[in-house]
Amino acid sequence: MTDGDPTAVDRAALLAAYDEQLRTDAETPSAVDVTRLGPLRLVTFSGGRGFVTYRDLGGADAAEVARLVAGALTHYVADGEISRVEWKSRGHDHAPGLHEALLAHGFVPDEPESIMVGEVGPLAVDVPLPDGVTLRRVTSEADVRAMSAMADEGFGDPVSTERADAVLARLRRDDGMELWVAEAEGAMVSAGRLEPVADTEFAGIWGGATLPAWRGRGIYRALTAARARSALRLGKRWMHSDSTELSRPILERSGLVKVSTTTPYEWRR
Repeated sequence: MTDGDPTAVDRAALLAAYDEQLRTDAETPSAVDVTRLGPLRLVTFSGGRGFVTYRDLGGADAAEVARLVAGALTHYVADGEISRVEWKSRGHDHAPGLHEALLAHGFVPDEPESIMVGEVGPLAVDVPLPDGVTLRRVTSEADVRAMSAMADEGFGDPVSTERADAVLARLRRDDGMELWVAEAEGAMVSAGRLEPVADTEFAGIWGGATLPAWRGRGIYRALTAARARSALRLGKRWMHSDSTELSRPILERSGLVKVSTTTPYEWRR
């Protein structure tokens, strides 16, 4: 960071807020169980999913990092209901040997994503929609299942009833999550979640998916703006998201800043 570079200063401040407010239990409001292993939080979600996260690794060297990876996997292997585990790494962490240790224990890295953080206000703008496209918040089981199936298609994945079941379970817990969709010609064409983070100044925007035929028309940005307006009504100051290269430029144009990267590593039983 250089003196006189406001972007660098802002990025450091945003990253500090992200680390301090979000890398706690606030990161996983829908957890059904959390076990501590040194600096790690070993989270279990409904649907047989494990999730490993932490604020930092406490200065661990490569040997200790390898022991933490082994211990985390042992924890999940012992629970027969866990079918997959995600280890959420961040590019700015001091984590010597983490990549090698995860690979050695059967974790497979996915594509890196950009950690985006910024003010909610600049996102909450009026975005014109294409003719015939409307936005709404959904809560019914039929709508949630239709939204989940559309998102699977948008991401190029097989339709998963398991993912839809997990979203419905979260709605029943009433943890603040909101589901928003865009519809055209009687069908859902884009969707995303708003996740206000309790006891922080943050809300997250997640799960943004748009069918290929409807991309490039401003629909994703309009959905983001709708979620931002809702976040403002809830008194949130900051918005954050882990963004693919497809959505990152849209969020940058709205004022969010790339503060780091995150790479998910997945283990499957």
